Amino acid sequence: MRSDTFMPTLAALKDQAKRLKSKLASDGETINHARALELIASQYGFKDWNTLHATAGNRIGIEHLRPGASVSGRYLGQSFKAKLLGITGSTAAADRYRVVLDLEEAVDIVTFESFSAFRKRIHGTVGPDGMSRERTSNGLPQLELFW
Repeated sequence: MRSDTFMPTLAALKDQAKRLKSKLASDGETINHARALELIASQYGFKDWNTLHATAGNRIGIEHLRPGASVSGRYLGQSFKAKLLGITGSTAAADRYRVVLDLEEAVDIVTFESFSAFRKRIHGTVGPDGMSRERTSNGLPQLELFW
């Protein structure tokens, strides 16, 4: 599944490793953090964590993205691919960016079986790592961007 185009940030990758370690522990399998990082690297098609770390760490920052750029990510837990329609620095905090995304396919943001709410256009605020400060009820960022 190796894809250098749509790569999560280092913070997101480390968060995935923490969640993996926690999930495995809840299932009765104990691994250390280093092993969790190696498993995440393998999941993304890299031979080890150091190679994945170097690839993810050498990405350009969000401040270099321009309208029209292709991004992927998750919104309320739903994966998406999108076109960046707009990006502006937040006046409230210099390290926050307001983004407008046009999703290739609408995502259903409701998990209730007998009700749906689809979104094709998303407005959100993210940090330099592409993650929103706002969290869902299960602790995940509401919006995560990968570029």
